[in-house]
Amino acid sequence: MKERTGIVTMKGNPVILLGDEIKAGQDAPDVVLTDNDLKPFKLSSFKGKVTVLSAVSSLDTSVCDTETRRFNKEATALGPDVAIATISMDLPFAQKRWCGAAGIQNVITLSDYRDAAFGMAYGVLIKDLRLLARVIFVVDKDGDVQYVQYVREIGEEPDYNEVIATVKKLL
Repeated sequence: MKERTGIVTMKGNPVILLGDEIKAGQDAPDVVLTDNDLKPFKLSSFKGKVTVLSAVSSLDTSVCDTETRRFNKEATALGPDVAIATISMDLPFAQKRWCGAAGIQNVITLSDYRDAAFGMAYGVLIKDLRLLARVIFVVDKDGDVQYVQYVREIGEEPDYNEVIATVKKLL
């Protein structure tokens, strides 16, 4: 299992990420996550759409909450050819509850709680915490990663403008 350091911090402290780094130009790994109804969800089901994969530590934290709400708002303007998924280690029950309370309808929340398959395949699993680092992947309609943004400090928001600009270029 590959360990990577010096990429992100949590409260200023470096964390160890597990898995291989995914870079622009690579095929997006196809993993199975769990949807809010406890059903398996393959990332390859997004093929044919420009997809934003937003890895967050927990929807029950203020920054992850803000980020997912922002992407939910952006999804409306981007239209039906774009899919946005927020992926965390939160249990599907918690994700479903959070989506209901937050009024989230345009972002799909997916859980990596079972196997940490996404965290490992995309190289964003924080070793000592078993949480995901804050990383955004933009995948084109053919399933190729076109953009990756590691948010250096997990407690900070991503650069939304860069993400949205990339999505618009791919439409």
